[in-house]
Amino acid sequence: MDDPEMPPEMFRQGGFRLAARTRGATADEGQLKRLRTFAQQEDALADAVVEWLHREPHNQTRVDQALAGEQAPPELTTFIDHVEATPYWVDQRRLVSGAKAITRAGLLGLFPLGDMSLMGGYLASRATKSLVGTGEIEYRAPRRLVETAAWWIDVTTPGALHKHGTGYQAALRIRLVHAHVRRAMNSRPDWDYDRWDRPVNQVQTAGTLLLFSLVYVFGTQLLGLRYTAREKADILHLWRYVGWLMGVDDELLPADEDDAWRLLWMLAVTEFIPDDDSKRLARALVDTHAAIGEGRGAAGKVLAQVNVGVHSAISRLVLGRDNADFLGLPDNPVAQAAVLAAAGVNYAAETVRQLVPGATALQEALGAFGRRRYLKRMNAVFERRGAPAPPARPIGCIRAAQ
Repeated sequence: MDDPEMPPEMFRQGGFRLAARTRGATADEGQLKRLRTFAQQEDALADAVVEWLHREPHNQTRVDQALAGEQAPPELTTFIDHVEATPYWVDQRRLVSGAKAITRAGLLGLFPLGDMSLMGGYLASRATKSLVGTGEIEYRAPRRLVETAAWWIDVTTPGALHKHGTGYQAALRIRLVHAHVRRAMNSRPDWDYDRWDRPVNQVQTAGTLLLFSLVYVFGTQLLGLRYTAREKADILHLWRYVGWLMGVDDELLPADEDDAWRLLWMLAVTEFIPDDDSKRLARALVDTHAAIGEGRGAAGKVLAQVNVGVHSAISRLVLGRDNADFLGLPDNPVAQAAVLAAAGVNYAAETVRQLVPGATALQEALGAFGRRRYLKRMNAVFERRGAPAPPARPIGCIRAAQ
């Protein structure tokens, strides 16, 4: 564990070094110790549902129906009653506002999803053990990227978080996915609780939440996107509710940006410590970016090289040189210069957007179109490789855990 008196390693380089200078988030030993207690906590409500499903797997359809708002069987009543009791702080208007701000980024917003959120998550070595434990890292990396993108689009589509909506159901389904994986890891005789904590525990789920919310906003800003203070607050509000639906303890749900930076700082001290499994996962994700050129001859090789270079450059922009080198990410100065130049262009265009009436609404519509098109392209990659396209909902981990 790093010295609490100085920024943790993650905040000493890359884009996070800038955040350390401007945000000033710190925590004392008591707060860090309190956080670590959540590494031994799981999700009793979701775990109970999964235990029931393992006893009676034919009831999966009844779970899906209950999430959609139909009558829940007695075994699901406690879980459904809890998630349908919406917290007082949830503001539907702010959820829609936050979703619109995210949607506006369109395809550009998907770059931070893989290059910052997923790649950054691989630095948390204890959290990677559940991913490694499901097996087939190289095969599952492309599927995980597309499944994650599909889930992310579900929960960030304006209006989708209304009770029983698409995003609402997606958040609850991933909560049950986590419970399936947790059950599988807890059944392994080689799971090292002293070194790896409880599998898919509260700290790790909260960390995932921050990667998709705070790190996403910060990363897109580094790429030139602009948000008003209210839009940033509404994005974090959206993810606070998504985190609540996913079963994150109330104490670990940041209420505002200052809370989020402090929690990320604490996670950087205690969780973001990479190891060899981090390298394996990073390599698999880089190979996924290279797969875009498969079957296209010489032009495909060039396309793959450019795609890998750009994605790696974005990761380096946020994660920093040392972390990127440890993960084995290609170091392409030309691609990095291109990303920085594109960020400058984006910033100029975003400045114009804020000044032109109707431009923001138009960009939101274009962004929604771009997100849908991305998924179609990724599914086409799977078809060229002779593999079935991933499902539109994140159910693959359930299969891997069973």
